[in-house]
Amino acid sequence: MKTIHRLAAAAAALLISASAAAGPQFTFTAIPDENEARLKERFDKVAVYLGKQLGVDTKFVPVKSYPAAVTAFRNNEVQLAWFGGLTGVQARRAVPGSQAIAQGAEDAAFVSYIIANAATGLKPSKEFPRGIAGKSFTFGSKSSTSGRLMPEFFIREATKKSPEELFSRVGFSGDHSKTLELVQTGAYDVGALNYSVYKNEVQTGKVDPAKVVVLWETPAYPDYQWTVRGDADATFGKGFMQKLTKALLDMNDKALLDSFERSKFIPASNKDYAPIENTAKSIGLLDE
Repeated sequence: MKTIHRLAAAAAALLISASAAAGPQFTFTAIPDENEARLKERFDKVAVYLGKQLGVDTKFVPVKSYPAAVTAFRNNEVQLAWFGGLTGVQARRAVPGSQAIAQGAEDAAFVSYIIANAATGLKPSKEFPRGIAGKSFTFGSKSSTSGRLMPEFFIREATKKSPEELFSRVGFSGDHSKTLELVQTGAYDVGALNYSVYKNEVQTGKVDPAKVVVLWETPAYPDYQWTVRGDADATFGKGFMQKLTKALLDMNDKALLDSFERSKFIPASNKDYAPIENTAKSIGLLDE
């Protein structure tokens, strides 16, 4: 019996030692901007990639909403996040020292689509489609850059009216895929969404061209990015942030990149998102 107890104690010690040697787990999240199953499939693969590159146990932690992604980052429940432009600004304001470190090559000049149910009779236009006045309109999440912030900014700029003044009814679908669904079914006449999600939904056959029309493409703006907490080096060791940045910039697996609808990741910095911060302040979504 004594031998069994000694073996059990030794095994427990080895487990504790191995756990200590492994160090803290590196966790990350992403704004839930489209279908949950697709997001999990994409980011679980990213977790495997980052774990190999960084040599640390890495896990993707899904969240239910855009604000929840920012809260998880603020509370150090995750140390890295794939944010939209606005949520990235919110997260970095909440955790001083945090840095935007990488963005998709396409994110430096991102756009939104204004789409309409075909039954409205609205037609595509190179100019802002003023015929949408009086229609029902849905944004995506209230904290979405491409599904709310920038479309609202351009609506206000073009019409000198707030969405509530311009449309008969204004809603928030929660994500881009849902916006498309609501417009396609006619629950809303018009909506705004991320062009990348729209194109993916076209490719997967979820868009009925007889029911949905792209009315207008917004001017370009900076959007998605990877943001890491400013205390990452203190938690995971000196140089960790630099190593993480390199891992993201070196990601060349076509399947992974295709899942992001990105050709590659390029360097990013906090100052790249100053236009987003200024726009959010101008329409009252951020405090001065």
